[in-house]
Amino acid sequence: MNEMVTQMVPSFDGTKLAVHRMGPAGANVRPVLMLHGLFSSAQMNWIKFGHAQKLVDAGFEVIMPDLRAHGDSGKPHHSAAYPPDVLARDVLALVSSLGLDDFDLVGFSLGSRTAVRAVISGLAPRRLVLSGMGLEGLAGWHSRAAFFIDAIDRFDTVKRGDQAFMAVSFMKTMKVDRIAARLLLQSVADTQPEGLAALTMPTMVLCGTQDNDNGSAQGLAQTLPDGRYTAIPGTHMSSVTEGALGDALVDFLSG
Repeated sequence: MNEMVTQMVPSFDGTKLAVHRMGPAGANVRPVLMLHGLFSSAQMNWIKFGHAQKLVDAGFEVIMPDLRAHGDSGKPHHSAAYPPDVLARDVLALVSSLGLDDFDLVGFSLGSRTAVRAVISGLAPRRLVLSGMGLEGLAGWHSRAAFFIDAIDRFDTVKRGDQAFMAVSFMKTMKVDRIAARLLLQSVADTQPEGLAALTMPTMVLCGTQDNDNGSAQGLAQTLPDGRYTAIPGTHMSSVTEGALGDALVDFLSG
């Protein structure tokens, strides 16, 4: 296991973002910037189940920020810290601050939404991976955000059998800051299908065979200028635990 190094990097507004790095660095090493999912963290999404280590073993440097309001990153409690597209702005600020030029970009779920928004805003990774994401999900944030805001608002009364039970259970496991999370949920922007024309780089849509949480992964791959669909076992939550996720990342990014 390679040692992980964590640095705190100020974003565009001064909010500190925790950036976890593994693997060798240097002119001959390609960095992979990896964006985790909602209520998760770099540790849970990429490190715990070995995906980051597989990329390191394949010769990549892995750069894994905790998104704003997540993990070890800043969790401001004022609405001004969550302007529209704040996560995409954070990614652009990180890429600039870290001096990343020739790099790959990977997202899962909310991380995939963020990756899409960042590319539309001008980011130009060599290769892009959108995991845990489908076509309808990119444009349907309002209803998805409303579901999670409701779960936060009913946090202490949600019982087993409630449709929000799994979301609340995961928030409890991750010790989510609900005030910051609620503000963040209102800042995420939609992407309509016509906006995907900006994603001209080779893009893998990587999704569990039982993951329909964000719509059609195959439909997303077909809509992209240079998209391809790769299936792995699992649901939206369980696919993150599958070794096949890390293997697919290595295979695609090594191309």
